[in-house]
Amino acid sequence: MTAHVSRLFGADAGQFDRERAGLIPHLHALYEIAVDLAVHGRGTAPKVLDLGAGTGLFSGELATHLPNASIDLLDASREMLDVADRMLDLYAVKHTLIEGDLSDALPSGPYDIVVSALAIHHLSAAEQADLYRRVYAVLRPGGVFVNAEQVAAAVPELDELYAEFWLREVKAAGTPKGTVDKARERMAYDRPAPVASHLAWLADAGFRSADCFYKRFRFAVLAAWR
Repeated sequence: MTAHVSRLFGADAGQFDRERAGLIPHLHALYEIAVDLAVHGRGTAPKVLDLGAGTGLFSGELATHLPNASIDLLDASREMLDVADRMLDLYAVKHTLIEGDLSDALPSGPYDIVVSALAIHHLSAAEQADLYRRVYAVLRPGGVFVNAEQVAAAVPELDELYAEFWLREVKAAGTPKGTVDKARERMAYDRPAPVASHLAWLADAGFRSADCFYKRFRFAVLAAWR
């Protein structure tokens, strides 16, 4: 993720989660499925890595199901991590903040669970594929990787349809125009890929099984097991 994108998100850290609910239709469903996949079959005290953790929303949801987990949160924005730190303190879950970019070397782990939400699409296609290989390397055998992500359409001409439905839904939710405009500024740096590309990258990285478990236009949940 570029430093400029990190600054864009960091500037809105204090209100990011409130705005996210108005910008991502059916946000609850997206996270509910992602969390269910992450915690399924895990032990009572798994080691977790949250990539592009932002304000710690995904980690907080995991903490409600796995209170004895140990969670490492990696993000390029110090401001976002500070918000996450205060929130996870309320959950009394063990956690470590790691300020770093997704293109940097990952913590060695090994991890039982690696998750990411709405972050990896800021990387180029080649960088996303490389990150999947690095995620595979830090997962324990049998570990799971869950990515709740913004994706592209299967063919470019359908991306306009995705954008049309997204705008219709955020307007119906009453999202303020200023919030939508800021989101569009950030989206100019997005590099979403189709679901088929994600599944191919996961297979190439060595994951033994992977699938898309939820998709509503430009938002999807993918999971893969080592």
